Amino acid sequence: MVFGSKAEKFVVSNPDGNIVQAELFPEERLGKVGIVKTTSVKGYEKQHTKLTVQHKGRNPLPDSLRREVTELQPEEDVTGLTPVGKEITERLEYRTGELFVKQFVRPEYIKPTEDGLNARRVIAPLPGCPLEKSIAGASLLPHLLIGKYVDHLPVYRQLEIFKRQSVDINHTTVSGWISQTMELIQSVYDIHCKEVLKSNYLCVDETTIKVQDKDKKGATHKGFYWVYYDTQRKLALFDYQPGRGSVYPKTMLRDFSGYLQSDGYDAYDCFDKQDNITALNCWAHARRKFFEAKEYDKDNAEIILHQIQRLYTIESHARNKHFTPEQIKSYRTQYSIPILDELHLTLQEIYQKTLPNAPLGKAVAYTLKRWLKLCAYTQNGILQIDNNLVENAIRPVALGRKNYLFAGSALQPFCYLPATQCQSRKMAAQPVATDQKHSER
Repeated sequence: MVFGSKAEKFVVSNPDGNIVQAELFPEERLGKVGIVKTTSVKGYEKQHTKLTVQHKGRNPLPDSLRREVTELQPEEDVTGLTPVGKEITERLEYRTGELFVKQFVRPEYIKPTEDGLNARRVIAPLPGCPLEKSIAGASLLPHLLIGKYVDHLPVYRQLEIFKRQSVDINHTTVSGWISQTMELIQSVYDIHCKEVLKSNYLCVDETTIKVQDKDKKGATHKGFYWVYYDTQRKLALFDYQPGRGSVYPKTMLRDFSGYLQSDGYDAYDCFDKQDNITALNCWAHARRKFFEAKEYDKDNAEIILHQIQRLYTIESHARNKHFTPEQIKSYRTQYSIPILDELHLTLQEIYQKTLPNAPLGKAVAYTLKRWLKLCAYTQNGILQIDNNLVENAIRPVALGRKNYLFAGSALQPFCYLPATQCQSRKMAAQPVATDQKHSER
């Protein structure tokens, strides 16, 4: 229960308890199963099926990897024989990451002046370094950032790895390197903001992170990562804010124009009245409420879940066929819209006979209240049926929360400036992840 995977996919069962596939496209065979043998076993028949699976084979190892070639000759004598071919077998190997020292040796000369009365020192200049007067080279700094923010390794864990290579660096020193490096890549972050926000279709969601309270020792408060995901170019923009109010996405998206998809959180309702934004909602969030309501009203909840599953089957079929956006829109018009009309009538009927405060009643009310925004995905083939893309982008944050537990500070709270100025302040608003053992400011 703790570590197992969970799924909210609804699978239809027949009265005998056997799992069956919903018939969505009766004119098409979505899969072929051949029955090759039937065995009688005391009162019931067990069917043995043979499924043919076409394996794509191993992914080739990239040519960019360095290859150590070892030639193996047969043990027997091959003198005078001419080889007719080669059999090549490749195995992926690993050597421990290496810390090394780049040493610059600069011979120093004394060159006399033309009058012979004075002399001057002649020496080659040092190559540039990201952090002046620091021993950290340009290749080490990205490694530290990737370890901390991508692989979610707090600094003290990275330093323990360094110690195994006999390199002992002070924790505070490394935290300073990271802070200064973040300032150096500020312009990259600004460009990233502009690239994501100029998209015409964004998914948005938010997730929590604990941040140390500077006014109360040992205490933390709840901060929020607001995440904006460009579905076309697969780009995610993380923006830290101290709260969960609508003012934060409204300020960030003040110049945005296009489709905006979110869950049913009320903070996003502020975009409903904006002419330049078309708001969408997420069917995965609606389905989750009916999935939870199965415990209390299984029959009615399963009726709705079955119809929602038909919508997802259409999406899966279109995705597997690699339809273009125009084909997807046409396909949804033909198959999804009739199902949505049928589902709308079912919800209205169930709502009339269900207690409003019952789990199923709340699920139906949630869905009906957002019905137009839930159906808006059928308007354009580039739109998704749910908000899962941005949720997948957020998932690594949960791993980070488990590793560093809380952020040391939220350096600079976000101030509400014109959009061009706001983007130059975003980096300062990012929290610095830390852990219980050390405070990584």
